[in-house]
Amino acid sequence: MSRSKLGVLGTVWEGTPQSALVGIAVTPKLEVIFDTVSSSRKFRNLISNASCSFVIGWSGEQTVQYEGKAEQLLTPQLEKYCEIYFQVWPECRAHLAWAGITYFLVRPTWIRYSDFDQKPALINEFSEF
Repeated sequence: MSRSKLGVLGTVWEGTPQSALVGIAVTPKLEVIFDTVSSSRKFRNLISNASCSFVIGWSGEQTVQYEGKAEQLLTPQLEKYCEIYFQVWPECRAHLAWAGITYFLVRPTWIRYSDFDQKPALINEFSEF
């Protein structure tokens, strides 16, 4: 997961699924960090319903399906997780000047790693973190 810099975030608004490609960073605990602005649909959706999903990695046929709970990062946690995010996305420090910039941390509840490039395919699921 940590080799991927992008993920497709899935959220729900009033029963309708919505997806967005976002820049991500992954912690050693497999938490996902990303930024957005407070005027975005993903922000509204996650404030209303913290459950979300990601698809991460699509090099060949290796992917991660990821479900978790999102938390808007606030001080004092914000600084710690922003440093992890900026290690992957140093150019995004400039986003700190954006109106309404905010950061989310998603903690996993279920992960499925699939590698269909192998014969037989390798599939591992995890639900204890």
